[in-house]
Amino acid sequence: MLVTASLRRWVAFACCTLAPLSAQTYSEKIKAQRARIDAGTTAGPFHADWKSLETYQVPAWYLDAKFGIFLHWGVYSVPAYDNEWYPRNMYIVGSDVFKHHVATYGPQSSFGYKDFIPKFTAAKFDANRWAELFRKAGAKYVVPVAEHHDGFPMYDCSFTDYSAAKMGPKRDVVGELAAAVRRQGLHFAASSHRAEHWWFYNGGMTFDSDVPHNLALYGPAQSDKVQPDAAYLDDWISRTSEIVDKYQPELMWFDWWIEQPAFQPYLQKFAAYYYNRAAQWKRGVVINYKNKSFPEHAAVLDIERGQLVEIRPVFWQTDTSISVKSWGYIENDTFKPAGSLVDQLVDIVSKNGALLLNVGPRSDGTIPEQAAQILLDIGKWLDTNGEAIYAARPWKIYGEGPTKVVEGSFKDTETKGFKGSDIRFTTKGHTLYAIALAWPESGKLVVNSLGTGSNLRTTPVKSVELLGSKAKLKWRQDSQSLTVELPPQKPGDYAFAFKIE
Repeated sequence: MLVTASLRRWVAFACCTLAPLSAQTYSEKIKAQRARIDAGTTAGPFHADWKSLETYQVPAWYLDAKFGIFLHWGVYSVPAYDNEWYPRNMYIVGSDVFKHHVATYGPQSSFGYKDFIPKFTAAKFDANRWAELFRKAGAKYVVPVAEHHDGFPMYDCSFTDYSAAKMGPKRDVVGELAAAVRRQGLHFAASSHRAEHWWFYNGGMTFDSDVPHNLALYGPAQSDKVQPDAAYLDDWISRTSEIVDKYQPELMWFDWWIEQPAFQPYLQKFAAYYYNRAAQWKRGVVINYKNKSFPEHAAVLDIERGQLVEIRPVFWQTDTSISVKSWGYIENDTFKPAGSLVDQLVDIVSKNGALLLNVGPRSDGTIPEQAAQILLDIGKWLDTNGEAIYAARPWKIYGEGPTKVVEGSFKDTETKGFKGSDIRFTTKGHTLYAIALAWPESGKLVVNSLGTGSNLRTTPVKSVELLGSKAKLKWRQDSQSLTVELPPQKPGDYAFAFKIE
């Protein structure tokens, strides 16, 4: 592959100041990785075109898993202020973060984002302890951020000297997590937010800052109105495919900016490469995308902090955070109660989806105690009610009741609290689960969709159990509804699953 003019420009960005890779070494690594990608896109059942990629099938492990853990952990956890976009906003003149940074650390010309890296020591990071917590939470897959918009990989990246393996912690965080997660019997995944790095630091090019002098980390710092060039896209696909090669993730999650037109042929190449590698591993894998970056059958749609109002025939996912203000750790964040997250999980599963729940660890590698307790509370609920969630499938309708979720991205806190008459359905084989999202105040669960006169053509009910309760329930089914008399003792604090045969 010839070194193009655009590649030479990118090499100049990637190979300047602060112990960089040499231009020759970087160029050779890019060419070698691109050669592997080109070979891999033809060495298997998939080819780099949408027609071929739309034959993809979502693997059974993912359809069954339903619940995963997302991890936003990086250098941005050191300032622990505002949110994980601190590295961008500290260079946006006049912003609150800009002012905070100057008041706390001094001007960006003398203390830039790079200067947080030595403070990011991860001294208390224990991958095994994290993985054990996630298993106890009931999660079935774990998705650490391999590289966020800040351009600081949390894995052993061959294409930069700026990474957690070489600076800061000087540990291959992603590699350690991959091993620990798999030891717990969970599925390992990773996310890449590298696409947005093209423009992430461009604010630092508008005033006296350290950005123009440290483009090995910050570059290219271009406008988000300009499409990335071929050299940057080569860098993007090389980094992303290296994550696949080194860690064999069973899921790759992408943020929204890959929807830019310039990424389209690269997405096709990456997907063909990844799916073909998975065929070699004899393992089913997943790509998560947002908006319309992929055709709906070529990968799995992810909706950020949002839900759907109806069943989606094609499997999908919500990603949201256990914290309200930020994905990464910040001081004085607020956390969602476990009950609301369980309700969200139930609603999503009833509509043929999965929930990816984010946690932001502190810079020292500890998970906030409140977040850990919420995870354990979710795990306790799943210990009792998991049979209505794991490996379940949607029923004829998602549910019934007066409360409707607000559909769309960034709206998952807008839905009003659920009532005892809000019921969600899941099914497994010949078993139907009716999950009440609150304890009915009347002392009776009334399921109108299960009346013998329902237009859903329901069959006669043979038995009803309340998961977590040993009480023998009294119930009756007539043309109008199935009515179940509740026991005096609740089996938990939220979301009550009735097993109906």
